[in-house]
Amino acid sequence: MVDRRVRRTQAALQCALIDLVEDRELSQISVADVAERAEVSRSTFYDHYRDVHELAEAACTEMLDELISLVSAIGGDPERGGPTGSLETFFATLAKHAGLYKSLLGPQGSARIIDHIRRRITAEALLTSTGKATPTKDDPDNVHAAFVAGALIGLAADWLQRDCAHTPAEMAALAWPLLSSCRFGADGVRATPVCDGSHT
Repeated sequence: MVDRRVRRTQAALQCALIDLVEDRELSQISVADVAERAEVSRSTFYDHYRDVHELAEAACTEMLDELISLVSAIGGDPERGGPTGSLETFFATLAKHAGLYKSLLGPQGSARIIDHIRRRITAEALLTSTGKATPTKDDPDNVHAAFVAGALIGLAADWLQRDCAHTPAEMAALAWPLLSSCRFGADGVRATPVCDGSHT
């Protein structure tokens, strides 16, 4: 019974935050705002979360997991429409909750969540392009994976800040040539980079 009450309260707080963040920046949302929307006291909020950013991370976990899982399919998922299909789904997923992601990834967003997404995408990109789940710290492939993660987050943040000026399909078509040069091959394994350091 206690666990059920805890889950119900946490769900109410998470839903309240998601509703609020669709209309204003995360930095403008206070604990009091969330507690009022969820119809609980501030002390109840602090029984479950340290601050709004921790709540945001918990509230968005499922959506972020769905988003990040798409990275593993970029470049080689025939069911999603070839190399650009998963990219299109990636941007379409962002667009579905554009207000939320714009707030989280924007200039006034959550550094904690951005770092979480960056780390998760880096791991997925490395696994996809090399098959390595636990690389060493000095593995050069870490650089390529981190580059892909940074590129995807940067593209997503910029697109959202420009109010999704291009359609998800257009974004996928524009982004794929860039990503394919960063070790994402058409068969889901690493491809030869366009800039490999040679001058021949």
